[in-house]
Amino acid sequence: MPTFADVYDEKYLLLTTFTKDGRSKPTTVWGVPEGGKLLIITDEGSWKTKRINNTPRVTIQKCGVLGKVKGEPVEAVARMLPKSETQRVFDKIIRRYWHHAWYFVPQALLRGGVDKVHAAIEVAAPKGRSEASGESDEA
Repeated sequence: MPTFADVYDEKYLLLTTFTKDGRSKPTTVWGVPEGGKLLIITDEGSWKTKRINNTPRVTIQKCGVLGKVKGEPVEAVARMLPKSETQRVFDKIIRRYWHHAWYFVPQALLRGGVDKVHAAIEVAAPKGRSEASGESDEA
């Protein structure tokens, strides 16, 4: 079974958030690895941001550019980053996915600017799990 460390730096990922009653809601995302965590940009007020605020449990898994799953899901936890981090995360996403910037940047600007229409998400391995092995660190 893959670990968070095996998956989080993939170029295309399937992020699955969970509703309050436990139903899964998968969506493809672009992410940037940073310091053992995954940074994601999304629309402010999207359903995934609402679900993360309610239930931080998520899974991530490798997928293709169109979302075709290429691996097993890995448990993780997500949190919304402060608004002050949105531009920094947006810039990192644009650097990694520069070939999509020709349409991604203008649409953000036309909709009111990066800080008004986007939100940043941080995804990390669950506490108490070793990133390298996926085993619990607790005895």
